[in-house]
Amino acid sequence: MTVEATSSGAILFRETRGEREYLLLKSRPGDWEFPKGGVEGEEELQQTAIREVQEEAGIEDFRLIDGFRRDYDYIFEAKGNTIHKTVHLFIARSFEASAELSQEHRDMQWRDYDQAINTITQDGPRDILRDGHEYLNEIRESGESDEYIPA
Repeated sequence: MTVEATSSGAILFRETRGEREYLLLKSRPGDWEFPKGGVEGEEELQQTAIREVQEEAGIEDFRLIDGFRRDYDYIFEAKGNTIHKTVHLFIARSFEASAELSQEHRDMQWRDYDQAINTITQDGPRDILRDGHEYLNEIRESGESDEYIPA
């Protein structure tokens, strides 16, 4: 039997010394990923992403960037069931310099783009980070946004 599951989260970035860094969390099985988790009740996908950043990274002062959402899916086995999970990722800018490790994860690190690409262990999130990084570069270069998006 295949069970459908939906998660939502965010690629969280900050500016440090003029460089953009991305937050990666090491899950209990050992994958490096972004803050994400299951949609609860009638939550909208963006609401879930916001809650998961707060719960998994302890960050309260951040903002989702308009116009970016990418999805990936994967299949795994749990408790005798086949789970087909679809993950929706947004991108968000953190205005806090640090994060707090939740009990759900083993480690967390802020990484620059090249380090993050080489650290992420799954193709779906890695591809979405590439898209998100390029999206942020396009916003910065266009000058159309009122907010500054760091390099």
